[in-house]
Amino acid sequence: MNKKDKLRGCLLGQCLGDALGFPIEGHGPDDCNDFVFDQVAQWFKHEGSVSDDWPGQYTDDSQLARELLESMVSTNGFDPEDYAKRIGAIFGEGRIVGQGLATRNAALKLLAGIPWEEAGTPGPSAGNGTAMRAAPVGMYYFNDIPKMHEVAHLQGFITHKDPRCSAGSIAIAGAIALIMRDEVDDTRALLRQLSKWMRPYGDEFADLVLRLEEWIEIPPHQAVDVIAPAGKPKDYIDEWPGISPFVIPSVLWSLYAFLRYRDSYWDAISIALSVGGDVDTTAAMTGALSGAYLGEQALPLHLLERINDRGTWQYDDLTELCYQVLDPNGTR
Repeated sequence: MNKKDKLRGCLLGQCLGDALGFPIEGHGPDDCNDFVFDQVAQWFKHEGSVSDDWPGQYTDDSQLARELLESMVSTNGFDPEDYAKRIGAIFGEGRIVGQGLATRNAALKLLAGIPWEEAGTPGPSAGNGTAMRAAPVGMYYFNDIPKMHEVAHLQGFITHKDPRCSAGSIAIAGAIALIMRDEVDDTRALLRQLSKWMRPYGDEFADLVLRLEEWIEIPPHQAVDVIAPAGKPKDYIDEWPGISPFVIPSVLWSLYAFLRYRDSYWDAISIALSVGGDVDTTAAMTGALSGAYLGEQALPLHLLERINDRGTWQYDDLTELCYQVLDPNGTR
């Protein structure tokens, strides 16, 4: 598979997973399971079954990932000031869909003129807002691993200062980079590499990624019981069903869904969605991973042609953006 197919699969796979999860974000596992296996399953199989009440709108997860990729393409690299301006603009112009609190707070500071280095929400707030938009870093810097590591951290630091958020961003960007490099067939080696890259930002998160080697061997209804509370204090009361927006379980669950069902975009996405919680984000990250691994041809074209951002940034626009990532030699 060539790199263009992987790039398109990554961005389109993220946007599709995100858009499928949007209608059931925050719902419990029963609602999500019914939605996925009664409705979405039919949409995947039959073009004519797609309901008009699914508009194909993706959320902030993919909006901010797209803005990051567009920023890197337009500046020929990563310029934190340019990306910070884009974050402020999409919030300030009211274009954001399904905004996260920490990112919103940072965006308001950016709009008020606070420098990007100072705008991020400090810990212990550790949402998944950095990881959900990190896939383009792996897309762009797959052939420059030190730079991938640096940019994955910096793009997240603009809105989230908790080091666990940087670790989550590095996990997703790093996995995409390894997929682009065809270095993911050995699951143990993959997890060890991700853990090594994440460790400067927290040992606990890095250790939990290593646990995925054993967790992907157990079925989803058992795996969710160990992954959902991962990284949380024992006395923590979580009001979210399923997988919460906390960066540790959401990244772990996305990696779990991809690694357990790496040969099927549908299987990976259905598991990302069906357990409930912050499902637009887990499906966005899982979709990016699976789409990059399998390529665009593994995704249902009749659904890809419906994804959009309020009628803009549709299939053709997203694929054109992907074409701009590679240099003439195909090395970036």
